[in-house]
Amino acid sequence: MAVWIQAQQLQGEALHQMQALYGQHFPIEVRHYLSQWIESQAWDSIDLDNPQENIKATQLLEGLVQELQKKAEHQVGEDGFLLKIKLGHYATQLQNTYDRCPMELVRCIRHILYNEQRLVREANNGSSPAGSLADAMSQKHLQINQTFEELRLVTQDTENELKKLQQTQEYFIIQYQESLRIQGEARWRHIVQLEDWAWGLERAALLPFPQELAEKSTEDPAAAAEAADAIILDDELIQWKRKRLAASWPGMAAPPTRQCEKLAEIIWQNRQQIRRAEHLCQQLPIPGPVEEMLAEVNATITDIISALVTSTFIIEKQPPQVLKTQTKFAATVRLLVGGKLNVHMNPPQVKATIISEQQAKSLLKNENTRNDYSGEILNNCCVMEYHQATGTLSAHFRNMSLKRIKRSDRRGAESVTEEKFTILFESQFSVGGNELVFQVKTLSLPVVVIVHGSQDNNATATVLWDNAFAEPGRVPFAVPDKVLWPQLCEALNMKFKAEVQSNRGLTKENLVFLAQKLFNNSSSHLEDYSGLSVSWSQFNRENLPGRNYTFWQWFDGVMEVLKKHLKPHWNDGAILGFVNKQQAHDLLINKPDGTFLLRFSDSEIGGITIAWKFDSQERMFWNLMPFTTRDFSIRSLADRLGDLNYLIYVFPDRPKDEVYSKYYTPVPCESATAKAVDGYVKPQIKQVVPEFVNASADAGGGSATYMDQAPSPAVCPQAHYNMYPQNPDSVLDTDGDFDLEDTMDVARRVEELLGRPMDSQWIPHAQS
Repeated sequence: MAVWIQAQQLQGEALHQMQALYGQHFPIEVRHYLSQWIESQAWDSIDLDNPQENIKATQLLEGLVQELQKKAEHQVGEDGFLLKIKLGHYATQLQNTYDRCPMELVRCIRHILYNEQRLVREANNGSSPAGSLADAMSQKHLQINQTFEELRLVTQDTENELKKLQQTQEYFIIQYQESLRIQGEARWRHIVQLEDWAWGLERAALLPFPQELAEKSTEDPAAAAEAADAIILDDELIQWKRKRLAASWPGMAAPPTRQCEKLAEIIWQNRQQIRRAEHLCQQLPIPGPVEEMLAEVNATITDIISALVTSTFIIEKQPPQVLKTQTKFAATVRLLVGGKLNVHMNPPQVKATIISEQQAKSLLKNENTRNDYSGEILNNCCVMEYHQATGTLSAHFRNMSLKRIKRSDRRGAESVTEEKFTILFESQFSVGGNELVFQVKTLSLPVVVIVHGSQDNNATATVLWDNAFAEPGRVPFAVPDKVLWPQLCEALNMKFKAEVQSNRGLTKENLVFLAQKLFNNSSSHLEDYSGLSVSWSQFNRENLPGRNYTFWQWFDGVMEVLKKHLKPHWNDGAILGFVNKQQAHDLLINKPDGTFLLRFSDSEIGGITIAWKFDSQERMFWNLMPFTTRDFSIRSLADRLGDLNYLIYVFPDRPKDEVYSKYYTPVPCESATAKAVDGYVKPQIKQVVPEFVNASADAGGGSATYMDQAPSPAVCPQAHYNMYPQNPDSVLDTDGDFDLEDTMDVARRVEELLGRPMDSQWIPHAQS
């Protein structure tokens, strides 16, 4: 049946070619309803040129006709009436067509199977004109579809058997009631005959029928349901939840909703069939182990439903993994099978609480953790809503807020930003009109709780390490203390592209630079680092050699400045970024004067500096003091580069204006500039480097003014206080409250600048 299921997935021209294989000589309906039987026969074993093989061909024809007749007989009720007639007609048609030439039937079916396999193979290999089937559906999905088809067929067979049993029992009961109306000796004679007939019927039909039905229900639907349950819940859903650990990465896949709903629908139908079989047995009790067998299969199906309901209660929208107290956050939970099982008929309420790592471990061990929480969440209860258009049952927590957090004792050097919590969502679902009641719980991804924005950087490191390196099926929230450098490279690259929102990720050269920085190594071959391990301490506990920050803090600063101010330039390839000072000089040495590149600062977190070549008596290479996010909030990178006329080529040889001109802020015309606003003349800010004032003036083709030549005075008269735009990073937040974080950042920045000696490696810049 695998070939036929795959053939049904063909598209375009391949599908038309497959349909053309069928016709009056062999109807496609026969292929569909007897697909399993057809593919299980040894058509290739028959030698078409050997007349003695005609007997085998005749047997195959007779078997095909018998299977069609059997399938037709199983069709009962209004829905199966037309199909019963059609299948019976096909059986007669094939018998008449190939009765005198059964070899032609073998030839026909061999031709069909060969071409089906060819079309499927071409589609899987991507050589089909219709395109690649593998792109539309993976091999795993084909297996899932095949399992569903098998489950559907055995469920349909069970349904047909149930209807036959019901009809037989009803006929028996009618005959029995008829016998009660017969009086006298004739009545007793008829009863004796009826009893003989009844017991014969029980032995021939009724007695084995319920038992066979129970055995079939136990072996076929339950086994197929367990197989589908294993594939969907233990494979597809677990894989999806595993991908949720990488929730910050791009390309997050949707949960396997359709597969779960199909499984729920079929399994619930199996349960209803078992209930009907139990009812029939109660109507006409017959000795035998039928009741025990039905009870066993009923328990199996109930366990599958329980696993399905509890496993498909998922968190569709995760709460923030770095969670700040007193800050509003949102989350969404959903029951994937809620619509199919009619859970919405009695809308359940979901409650959210925050628990510690240790409490999560106890919860998974089924230890009693009731009312044992690690904090208080406001607005933590929500009723699930059913959306008719989409058929989804979900609860949207829109205004939750963590009021307080209770921390546990920390281990060794562990900081508060390494302590993990999780949001526990729990509810109670009633299925089948309170026939079954399930207690359900699900845990969010690990959450790090912070109380101040300055903790965000280190908390993000904890989340990244956990998301990237957590093992499937782990004990909450265990992660390896060490990982191989290639593993970290992959995680950093994915995080970089997601955070910067760019398709331009980290190149091999970028990763070599990062390895050199992390391992304090000078090797320029990435392969030399492939066997090295990186510990969590190296990643974000220990400072880099000679620096006052960790590897992660530096890398996070790079992402921050790119995301906020430099993303277009990074996407354009105008920022080289990951090179040190010596590497920059080596790249520029053979370039003409005025060639420059942008690289991330080694000494300043989130800083980016300009290195350029300009051969003079003093030196050949120049490095501008790094710009940071605050600098770019005042004046953009493109405008700053546009101010420096002696920077001519973007490395390796692209004209600067060709790369950056589209990002320049338009310069107003002279008349507009000269016009006073409320009595004031509007000033302009311009980037200058005092050592290159003459060069700027020469390049600009005019004499330099005072504003071009030097930084603005340290103290300005009152009339000039409004000369510069105010810093957009106000120390007051949007509510007018004092923001300690921003104020401390300003204080630290001022203290750093005042206390830093003027290193000759940097050329100071100014804004005038």
